[in-house]
Amino acid sequence: MIDFLYVTFPVSGVKTWIFFPPAVAFVVSFFTSMAGVSGAFLLLPFQMSVLNYTSPSVSGTNQLFNIVATPSGVWRYIKEKRMVWPLTWAVIIGTLPGVLIGAWLRVEYLPNPKSFKFFAGLVLLYIGTRLLTDAIKSKSRESRAGAARSAQSTEFTVSGTRFSLRQVEFLFGGQRYSFSVPGVVLLCFIVGVIGGIYGIGGGAIIAPFFVTFFHLPVYAVAGAALMGTFVTSVAGVIVYQMLALNYLNMAVAPDWSLGFLFGIGGFVGMYLGARCQKYVPAHTIKFILCFCVVFVAVKYILDFFIF
Repeated sequence: MIDFLYVTFPVSGVKTWIFFPPAVAFVVSFFTSMAGVSGAFLLLPFQMSVLNYTSPSVSGTNQLFNIVATPSGVWRYIKEKRMVWPLTWAVIIGTLPGVLIGAWLRVEYLPNPKSFKFFAGLVLLYIGTRLLTDAIKSKSRESRAGAARSAQSTEFTVSGTRFSLRQVEFLFGGQRYSFSVPGVVLLCFIVGVIGGIYGIGGGAIIAPFFVTFFHLPVYAVAGAALMGTFVTSVAGVIVYQMLALNYLNMAVAPDWSLGFLFGIGGFVGMYLGARCQKYVPAHTIKFILCFCVVFVAVKYILDFFIF
C-alpha cells in the first residue's frame, strides 16, 4: 500500500524509502553539529555501505547535503553571537583551494570504491584518535568551564576580538584565546584537500583540528567550521558538476534529489544541535563522535584487507 514511498534515484541508482535519508541525516547532524562537524563525514560511509552508492558522484552528493543542511546551524551560531569571524575567513581562504584540488584527485586517482574506502578509513581513524585523546585530557577542565558558564551565561558569547594578518585573539567564557593566522590557513588547506577527496568539504572536519592543535573551545569554533563547510561545499558541488563533463564513463555529477533529501533532515538536525550545544559538555560530544568515527574507520580498513 505504501510502495510509492520506496523510490529509485536515477542518477545514483539508490533504492530506498523516501523518508530514510532525511531521518538518518537528522540524527547524525543533531549530534555532529554540536562540535561544528558536518554530519557529511558519517553520511558518506552510510551511503556507500547501506545504500550501496559507491561511484565518485557520492562525494558531490555529500557536499550537496552540506549546502542544504549547514545554513540553519550557521544562523543559530550567529544569532547567539558565537561566530569568530576572523577564524571563519581563515577557514574559507585555506580550505577552498584545497577542496578544489581534492575533488580532482578523487575523480582522477581514487575512483575505485575499495581504495577510496581505505583512504576514508585512514582519515576517520586519525580524526577519531585525536578526538579521543583530547576528550580524555580535557574532560575535567571542560566540566569546570561548563559550570562556570552556567553561572555566568552572559559570557557564553564571542567578544573582544582582535586580529591581524599574523594572529587573532578573542574572549570566550571568561578566557582569552589566540591562534596563528598563517598556521590556521595552512592547516585548513591540508584538511581541505582531504575533505575534497572525501566529499565533505574541508570545513566539515576542521573543528577537531582546531580543538586539538590550537586548543580553541569547541563551543566557539563550531560556527566558523560550519560556515567554512557551506562555502567550500558550494565550490565542491560546482567542481563535481563540471568534472562530469570530462568523465563521461563514470558517474561524477551529484545526485540532486538524494542530496536534497539528506539536506532536509540535516537542516533540522543542525539547527536543533546548534541550539542544544551549550547545554551539553564538550567532552560528551567528543566521545559520541569518537565512537562513530572509529567504528566506521576500523570497518573500512579491515574490509580493504579481508575482501
